[in-house]
Amino acid sequence: MRDGYIKDYISGEEIKATPEEVEAVQVFSEILVEDYGYPKEQLQTRPQWRVKVRPSDTKKEYPIDIGVFDCNKKTDDSLFIVVECKRKTRKDGLAQLKNYLTFSTARLGVWFNGEERLYIKKTEKSGKVLFSEIPNIPRNGERIEDIGRFKRKDLTVPHNLKVVFKAIRNHLAGNTVGATRDEVLAQQLINIIFCKIYDERFTKQEEMVEFRAGVDESDKLISKRIKVIFKKVQTKYKEVIDFSDKISLDDKSVVYIVGELQNYCLTGSERDVVADAFETFIGYALKGGQGQFFTPRNIVQLMVEIIKPQPDQLIIDPACGSGGFLVESLKYMWGELESQSKEYGWSDLALQEEKMAAAIHNIRGIEKDEFLSKVSKAYMAIIGDGKGGIFCEDSLEVPKNWKDKTQQSIELSKFDVLLTNPPFGKDIKVVGESKLAQYDLASKWKKEGGLYKKTDKKNTEMRPEVLFIERSLQLLKDGGVMGIVLPETFFHAPRARPVMQFMEGHNIKWVIDLPHNTFRPHNNAKCIIIVIQKNTKQSKNINFAVAEEMGHDHQGKEIYRWDPVTQKVDKEQTWDDIKLIIEENRNRKKKYIFSVDSKSVKDRNIFVPRYYWETRDKEVEEIAKVKKLKLISIKQLIDEGVIQHFDGHGSPPAEYKGRGDISYIRVKDIVNWEVYKDPTSSIPENIYKNMKGENKNLNVGDILYVRRGSYRIGSVAMVSPHDTNVLLTREILVLRVVENNKYGLTPHYLLYLLSHRLVAMQAFNKVLIETTLPNIANRWQELKLPLFIDKNMAETVTTQIEEVINAKWSAIEKPHKVKDVHGELVT
Repeated sequence: MRDGYIKDYISGEEIKATPEEVEAVQVFSEILVEDYGYPKEQLQTRPQWRVKVRPSDTKKEYPIDIGVFDCNKKTDDSLFIVVECKRKTRKDGLAQLKNYLTFSTARLGVWFNGEERLYIKKTEKSGKVLFSEIPNIPRNGERIEDIGRFKRKDLTVPHNLKVVFKAIRNHLAGNTVGATRDEVLAQQLINIIFCKIYDERFTKQEEMVEFRAGVDESDKLISKRIKVIFKKVQTKYKEVIDFSDKISLDDKSVVYIVGELQNYCLTGSERDVVADAFETFIGYALKGGQGQFFTPRNIVQLMVEIIKPQPDQLIIDPACGSGGFLVESLKYMWGELESQSKEYGWSDLALQEEKMAAAIHNIRGIEKDEFLSKVSKAYMAIIGDGKGGIFCEDSLEVPKNWKDKTQQSIELSKFDVLLTNPPFGKDIKVVGESKLAQYDLASKWKKEGGLYKKTDKKNTEMRPEVLFIERSLQLLKDGGVMGIVLPETFFHAPRARPVMQFMEGHNIKWVIDLPHNTFRPHNNAKCIIIVIQKNTKQSKNINFAVAEEMGHDHQGKEIYRWDPVTQKVDKEQTWDDIKLIIEENRNRKKKYIFSVDSKSVKDRNIFVPRYYWETRDKEVEEIAKVKKLKLISIKQLIDEGVIQHFDGHGSPPAEYKGRGDISYIRVKDIVNWEVYKDPTSSIPENIYKNMKGENKNLNVGDILYVRRGSYRIGSVAMVSPHDTNVLLTREILVLRVVENNKYGLTPHYLLYLLSHRLVAMQAFNKVLIETTLPNIANRWQELKLPLFIDKNMAETVTTQIEEVINAKWSAIEKPHKVKDVHGELVT
């Protein structure tokens, strides 16, 4: 597949990957096949079917995005539905769609832009063409008048509810009368979802569902029918829906939601699909102001697969959010019960009783946010009857201050399994003397020798994720297992050492390195999963796992697998290493999973798995072997006296920036092997001399290496004759090559080597994240430079790099001459 192209879902042809194709045409093509049951033989995308612009248009000038035909023989007369995906606004899209329908025989139209969709029906009356919006389109084999006339057995399992929920949200946001805030719309959606679930559960297979919207029914009639169901829901799910709650959406909005959902069986769908779709909608309402971010479904599944909760174990999530960990744990437990049922020959009734008992008695969740606790109860109602185990409380509060019902169900030292992703963020603080008094980690810690010891002094405020570590361990019984998602900072940063030391007091069973994109675009924190067994002796080895990617990029868009050997992207395969780790945990073949001696890890005080990941190192070695390169560490070159180094000078006081003639060089100024001088940051000469000191003079040919800063680590530049009198930030390292060394290493050769892809690949293991900022610290010395075995090749490359640098310096020299002759230049 060529770059910038994808395979068309219907025709199989290679087509350009335009936003319209990727986000709309291909998505809806798959929906037509998977959800509506139309065979590909009745659909046309490539070549595009064409319709008339006017009655006299014999050339058929309008190409349509998707044509749906009522039989395999594609003719003008058999064109049934026109789907328009190109126009991005509802108004333009609707106008275009009406034009397509006016001069074609198609009776129905769909407008879909990847975010929102609508359906219209064409009626010809008294020589006029009239259009009306309808709730949906018929499935394959159905008539238009059959829309919404479903028996319970006719409902189908959806394949992509995320698209449906996104369309609902965007339609409501743009069209609902009287309610536009995301949270209000989300609450209304929850109410209507419960109507749908109720109707599915309590309608017999041969009976017509009440949750429906027909083509010829009035909006008022449909809305009234849904509100009658809601009254029943309030009685059935009184723990979730208050009697003061109501469906307050206007009738037209209710009809839109019902029309989008009526075809589907939510209770029979993949549970993670329902959860994922739910979170797609709720995500608009949850902005993370309190550090709350949904845990991606594949991460939840991984943690459950690692811990393997059993049907006889008591499970809790003290920051349960929307209930993802609880739902996935219950699914896993039910799977175990199904295996037991087969082994012991239980009846279907006995199995269902065991499943229900597990949902009611074994699942507990605490959520501080009332809205989210309601969502969590909704999830538990979708999958079982565990909704009564969810409590709206502050998990970090003194337990005796919880409501009586909560205290009866949740006690410290009671739980076998705990799974959680606690809220975190630098601006979120926990305060209160009595609250903080419960936690050792809220104390001030003092370093004595190589360890930290707790003092009698308490902090006045703490970050919630720190306290959640201790509260989670308090909730577990001895031998209980905790899986928790935490910022990477805790696993290596010296300032977070007391927290890691606290966790080391228990058995660290697993540490799993999550991709930086895991919580993006909502949160930029780089996180790690740690699995701990309470008050148990540390096992000899710690299980580690590394996921490079988990399905989406920093913008939340799907990402495809990259092959480092072929240097190509496989657009047929989503890059999700989480699935591979789950598979590896079930079998013996290991690439992403490995174990490391626990004493070795503790001695280094680095618990970040990728630092120990040999798979990446082996990839580098294999490529080096093929390319005939010899890998030598920078540390070896330092020890042998080939390379000297020193840190940058430091940062001048802010009030002096822009007040002098000496350039202050920051991380962002190391660009394209050059040093950029920002005149707004120049400082006075006396400040420069005071900060530079006597032993940190720069020489022409020195290499500047960025070792700290977002996305900049590894950037290099060579000091030119115009750069020797500059002040460097401490994040920039200075490397100096000693002449006439046995490796034939020169400044130009070193510049090339540090810029090499193999060095960048190694940096993945060495660069660790402190909250959101990457830092390689002194681990840059562990990087191995890929020197050419063939000395002639090394000399050739050195000469080429030298020519490039000389050309750059020559270009820089010309503005300096203009400046010398004609006066000061500031840019």
